[in-house]
Amino acid sequence: MISRQEIVGNWLQRYTKVPLDGFAEHVLLTNFNNYVDIFCELCGVEPVGYEGNMRTATAQGITIINFGIGSPNAALIMDLLSAISPKACLFLGKCGGISDKTGLGDYILPLAGIRGEGTSNDYLPPEVPSLPAFMLQRAVSTALRDNHHDYWTGTVYTTNRRVWEHDERFKAYLRQTRAMAVDMETATLFTCGFYNHIPTGALLLVSDNPMVPEGIKTEASDKRVTQSFAATHVKIGIESLRLIIEERKTVRHLKYDW
Repeated sequence: MISRQEIVGNWLQRYTKVPLDGFAEHVLLTNFNNYVDIFCELCGVEPVGYEGNMRTATAQGITIINFGIGSPNAALIMDLLSAISPKACLFLGKCGGISDKTGLGDYILPLAGIRGEGTSNDYLPPEVPSLPAFMLQRAVSTALRDNHHDYWTGTVYTTNRRVWEHDERFKAYLRQTRAMAVDMETATLFTCGFYNHIPTGALLLVSDNPMVPEGIKTEASDKRVTQSFAATHVKIGIESLRLIIEERKTVRHLKYDW
């Protein structure tokens, strides 16, 4: 293989075990296998197996992919998806609330990401802002309102650090950023989506409050959040993309060429 297109096309199939013509034009991205299972249940299709490293299912003109955890995997999936040039990608992720205002189960519709992860610096200079596709975020807002859910807007800080909840200096820095939440993928997805000419958005679910010791995620607390909120999270993601599909609106928000 010589060209970039050859590589990403081959690798997308290798990681997912899905042929290129098996992907839909609208994509949901997630970190969780149970989100793939919920998608299959909501769409009335058989659950997919575990043959691929990235579990993938397609129904109703939408493909869902579990790409894994962390910004390197986020950059990887956006590179691989350039093989099929999706019309829209929506990330359904979990995040930790930084603001005292956010509680478990709250939705955050990010208006921007803070690129604290470093991965995206290999794609665009660090001063380039990490922004979602506005029309895609507007569709998510509509789906949330249609389902009678409120939500927060603001910035999300994306980091490569997984274990930092003990680090008071880092937590003080997070508060200074004025971000609403912290995660490990959103800013990378926005930046690498832009780099690859893929309109990208996100809807984040607050799954823990890691700024205080009693709010740090545990196996038990994560199970409660999943049982209480995951199905609705996936449902709203599906409905958001259906709004884009049925209205046939473009979601490109900035000039990709420079």
